Amino acid sequence: MEFMPGLAPKPTLGGHMKTTSPTTTRVPFWLRWLIPAVLVVAWLAIAGIGGPTFGRLSEVSSNDQASFLPAGAEATEAQDWQAKFRDSKEIPAVIVVESDAAFTPAELGEAAALKGKLEALQVGSTVIGPIPSADAKAVQFVVPIASSGEVKTAVKELRTEVQASAPAGMKTFVTGPAGLAADLASAFAGIDGILLLVALGAVFLILLIVYRSLLLPVMVLLTSVFALCAAILLVFGMAKAGWIQLNGQSQGILSILVIGAATDYALLYVARFREALTHTTNRTAAAIAAWKAAWEPILASGATVIIALLCLLFSDLNSNKALGPVAAAGILCALFAALTLLPALMALFGRAAFWPFRPKLLPETEREPELVTGLEGQKGLWRATGSLVSRRPRTVWVASVLLLLVAATGLLQLKANGVAQTDVILTASNAVDGQKALGLHFDAGSGSPAVIVADESKAQAILAKTRASDGVGDAYLLAEGGVPIMTGAAASPAVPGAPAAPASPADPAVRDGKVLINATLNYAADSNEAENVVVSLRQELKTVDSSVLVGGVTATALDTNTTAQRDLVTIIPVVLGVILVILMLLLRSVLAPVLLVASVVLSYGAAMGVSAFVFNNVFGFPGADATVPLFGFVFLVALGVDYNIFLMSRVREESLKHGTRAGILRGLVVTGGVITSAGVILAATFAALGVIPIMFLVQLAFIVAFGVLLDTVLVRSLLVPALAYDIGPRIWWPGKLGRPERGTAARRGAPPLRPADNPAGNEEAGVR
Repeated sequence: MEFMPGLAPKPTLGGHMKTTSPTTTRVPFWLRWLIPAVLVVAWLAIAGIGGPTFGRLSEVSSNDQASFLPAGAEATEAQDWQAKFRDSKEIPAVIVVESDAAFTPAELGEAAALKGKLEALQVGSTVIGPIPSADAKAVQFVVPIASSGEVKTAVKELRTEVQASAPAGMKTFVTGPAGLAADLASAFAGIDGILLLVALGAVFLILLIVYRSLLLPVMVLLTSVFALCAAILLVFGMAKAGWIQLNGQSQGILSILVIGAATDYALLYVARFREALTHTTNRTAAAIAAWKAAWEPILASGATVIIALLCLLFSDLNSNKALGPVAAAGILCALFAALTLLPALMALFGRAAFWPFRPKLLPETEREPELVTGLEGQKGLWRATGSLVSRRPRTVWVASVLLLLVAATGLLQLKANGVAQTDVILTASNAVDGQKALGLHFDAGSGSPAVIVADESKAQAILAKTRASDGVGDAYLLAEGGVPIMTGAAASPAVPGAPAAPASPADPAVRDGKVLINATLNYAADSNEAENVVVSLRQELKTVDSSVLVGGVTATALDTNTTAQRDLVTIIPVVLGVILVILMLLLRSVLAPVLLVASVVLSYGAAMGVSAFVFNNVFGFPGADATVPLFGFVFLVALGVDYNIFLMSRVREESLKHGTRAGILRGLVVTGGVITSAGVILAATFAALGVIPIMFLVQLAFIVAFGVLLDTVLVRSLLVPALAYDIGPRIWWPGKLGRPERGTAARRGAPPLRPADNPAGNEEAGVR
């Protein structure tokens, strides 16, 4: 057994371990080598299994509409009825062949021949068309695609065939729900590679700058990557078992959240480990001391984020419900990696991890200096910040609050009532261009009709009422196989060379006394005008049949936006309540947690206000997804509280030894560098979401990145410390630490504060 110099720990007030002079401590082999090695090997095994699973997430991931639907909405109920009318799940692709001039008879015949070639591909059921436009400059086909899981492949085949077979010089598009879904899936393709590489590269670069070490950034990054591997393994298992619904949106956020959170927790632990190494030469003792000091704030931080994310289960949107447990599983894995793998690596490498700038053992007299103001022995930016806070606390926090309030006024410009589906994809898209061509030559809602479920006995009355409604171009009942029962000219398109249209069946398809009616709208299916038509239809048709349902693409978008706005009102109070309780348990106070929660809510408002201004005036976005404010709230509030937990848990620890005001300054100075670094890294990881050309992810990336930086630089560095310093010991009310005699007792034996250093609260220094 080897003897190594170590520490003789001495318990102090609140369980804080204070070290005395170095002593010779026997460190058992199992503690020094065996346990750290076992932990590292265990995580290597997890990474070895979880890493390859990353490429298999597509097996259990779906980006179809069902993964985003509001669970209890009318559109979802209508979709369930639609499924009863068809043997397989189908999603329509709309093919548009467009010419700059009117089609000649020969060109119309050539376009009509395309139907046979489309049917030969066998991507779904009966191909509808060709349908010529009124201006004779376009022809339309509707091709149902049988399996939503193969939409991307089927759309690719359709585009290849249409481009090869269309008349020369014609523009061809494959659009509609299937085309848009395929292009959306292509936009999400970068989640498996580009997003992760950008995020990891940004984190590694920042870690190199922060630590000025070669080995330590690798160890921290390995902790994050191994945590992500574990999270992927866990999420894959839950999705495979059918417990959760995984989509590209959740998958991208999972990667970013795990890397950012694991790195944040690692930074806090490393800071404590570096501090412990100045007290001892025993790397095992330092690793244990750092773990004892860091586990409580890390656990409280992780629990806060996990519970806040699980509050998304109260949402009625399937996409929100999916994200909650997926992201919570990721944070759980990040938490375990930071509290097991990283301490094991630190215990094995010790000071070598910091090479070439290894921490030096400080003389005993320099380890715990008797502080007067909390700033003795401190230099640089954070000493200057602490000095500003101590000299002008009220000015600092009032100015900070006013600045945040001004920024929050931008919320008045926020347009988070949903965006058109054609605006979701930010890169070139054949489907988006096709929607524009469709709206130019046909009823804009072609290919994405409103779907009406009505009682069989009232079918004709509902059909007549639908046709008479403003904004409806045409409406028709559906027969078996989804074949429309057409009447008039629409039943037989006048296309030379086209095969004769079969006679429309006389009887509509009936399921459990219900029939389906398709209504083609005069407006693009993803437009606000189309949503207004759906609202009117629902009101008008219910006067004929109170049980009628109006669904379809437009109705789904409408119900999704309505549900998202309702979730915002429902979930926000739950999240705030949960965070408040956790902070009260951690800080043993009521006043401090209330002020901390208020500060992060104000920070969230400011971040959203600035984001709204940037989205409207810099990026030129037409609006924002209705779920953006809720996701921004959950991430910013939960992660913003993280940094306040890191700060205030250290402030409380220091206040127990030195008094509240000196503890605030010391906590600010000691945690300033590590929390700022953590904020910059988390902002960089979320900013990486911007490489995925999806409007929702780009907007979320900006909101969280900017909000985290705002919270780190202004709220945690100035507002919270200055407000706490101005209030003094009462910040801990009603806990014992908030009583004046507690502060005096804690400072017994220390020289009194000078009035200039303690402008408010002389009772803490023993001055009467």
